[in-house]
Amino acid sequence: MNYLINRLKEPSTWRSLILLLTAFGLSISPEAMEHIVTVGVGLSGLVGIVTTDSIK
Repeated sequence: MNYLINRLKEPSTWRSLILLLTAFGLSISPEAMEHIVTVGVGLSGLVGIVTTDSIK
């Protein structure tokens, strides 16, 4: 359980989850593909901006 909690603290995990959900959205609603991609990429970029990269 600690492994999962530690992974959820990492920005790369959040970006990956957003991009994965974006990919699922493409198969659910092809007619809204452009909007889904725009929102997914935007959220991924936002995660990169508001989270810090930790140096270990």
